[in-house]
Amino acid sequence: MMNAIAATSGDFRLGAWRAMKLTERLSEGVRTALAAAGLPDAADCQWEVPRQSDHGDYATNTAMVLARAARRPPRQIAELIVRHFPRLPEVDRLEIAGPGFLNVFLSPAWCAEALREILAAGADYGRGSGERGRGLRLEFVSANPTGPLVIVNARAAAIGDALARLLRSQGAAVTTEYYINDAGTQFEALAASFEARVRQELGEGVALPEKGYPGEYLIDLAREFVREQGITSPDALRTWTAQQALAEADPTTALGRYAVARIVEGQRRVLADYGVEFDRWSSEQHDVRDLKLADQVVKELEARDRDLTFDEGGALWFRSTRFGDDKDRVLRRSNGELTYFAVDVAFYHLVKFAEADAVVTLLGPDHHGYVARMRAAMQALGHPADAVDILIVQLVNLLRDGQPVRMSKRRGEFVLMEELLEEVGRDAARFTFLMRRHDSPLDFDLALATRQSAENPVYYVQYAHARVRSIWRQLAEQGIEVPSWSEVPLTALVLPEELAIVKKLVEYPALVAGAAKALEPHRIAYWLNELAGLFHPYYKAHRVIQPDRDLVFARLALCTAVADVLRSGLGLLGVSAPEAMTREPETG
Repeated sequence: MMNAIAATSGDFRLGAWRAMKLTERLSEGVRTALAAAGLPDAADCQWEVPRQSDHGDYATNTAMVLARAARRPPRQIAELIVRHFPRLPEVDRLEIAGPGFLNVFLSPAWCAEALREILAAGADYGRGSGERGRGLRLEFVSANPTGPLVIVNARAAAIGDALARLLRSQGAAVTTEYYINDAGTQFEALAASFEARVRQELGEGVALPEKGYPGEYLIDLAREFVREQGITSPDALRTWTAQQALAEADPTTALGRYAVARIVEGQRRVLADYGVEFDRWSSEQHDVRDLKLADQVVKELEARDRDLTFDEGGALWFRSTRFGDDKDRVLRRSNGELTYFAVDVAFYHLVKFAEADAVVTLLGPDHHGYVARMRAAMQALGHPADAVDILIVQLVNLLRDGQPVRMSKRRGEFVLMEELLEEVGRDAARFTFLMRRHDSPLDFDLALATRQSAENPVYYVQYAHARVRSIWRQLAEQGIEVPSWSEVPLTALVLPEELAIVKKLVEYPALVAGAAKALEPHRIAYWLNELAGLFHPYYKAHRVIQPDRDLVFARLALCTAVADVLRSGLGLLGVSAPEAMTREPETG
């Protein structure tokens, strides 16, 4: 059913709304219509982009949501919205579908002008202010310094870095952080394992500790250690450890500190190759344990409310069930030792929240139980329930042409992040990891990630950008001077494919804002693939450089806007936008 748009509620001018996102404009129009019709306000007007173009460019179920409050059938509410909807330059017509869906069709003339604004905005298109004033501490990767980074760390690094870029694009002040777990039982196991490997390298017949780390990387590190330090005998090793050990540290700890420093150095290097730089590298030992922050936070919990903690079996417990956790948690064991949980609570409360309003942490799939207990502790310490987001990053299944594969050159038990980058490169790795939600297992096909075809999402998207840059090179070679976009008659863009591309580009600011708010960078990768899917067939079917100069420049404007947005979106994912690529995708 098609309905004309009445002008009973005023005439909205484009200039007055220039900074608003399209969906905000449409929502404001709906609210204006509801007020004029004497209906309840729609506090949260939700918009979707229909899968079928004949269902409009945007659709909302607001009429159905309001039916109970308005005490009217949804379709009647939709009819009243249409009747009182203000004149918006963006809107060509409204239609009512089914029980009361409201479908909006955008104006072709407005789309042409929207394209001009997209071009004028340039690199700023898609940036917003929805997160302005929000200070956020974002921790990701934070692999235990007991070995090199592996493939699931690469996935977390891609997600975390993209999240930081997304949130900053919307005005948030983000501090990225890598937390080094260089204390406790895992560190002790690493130190003992490294000492055994060093002694073995010096010819001593010592065995690896029962719960030690068997990775061959420690053999390599031990060999490098004795060569670098000039240690040729067990006596020389004893001299070195005596010189290095602090007053309170034993020789094994001194060796462990060396191993941690070298392993973290390797992690930094690989992450830098991946395009990931952290603002902070925090140490559990130096930034929490040495400062006795865990003792401080336990005292604060006890002082806030005596019922927050209790003694049982000689241990001190936190009553986390008061805040929705499934069981209470130990803070101090019966032997007087503080738990990892107490240390983490101290780090969150006294370090992270000392400089931020909100905390986001990415953890591996074996940390599900961590979420509720940490949120409970932060609430008990006075932080809002929604100030802590803990995202669980699921595992990666490595494939080659659909078949499981192991890549490790030294042991078949894990896949090194470094090896992955050597095989597929930074761009393919990051984009592939960002094609799925963080909490969904991911199949990573090595053959697909390096394939120069439309099947490979990153290649498909990057090639769309390269194609546009090639048009500019052709124009320069032919001596064709491109006028200012303000002089180009964009109304020459009348083909359905052209308007579909413009309408897709118009979605971008709301897409970025929504992805940042939901902490879901995969939305960007998926959308970029869709945009490339609209552009490639258009590029192949319609020549840009041809006799009609007005059409040349109008189509060039459209293609340039596509390239600008592709470059922006790829930048948010930490992926490059090549100026040229050697081979055209095999299909698409």
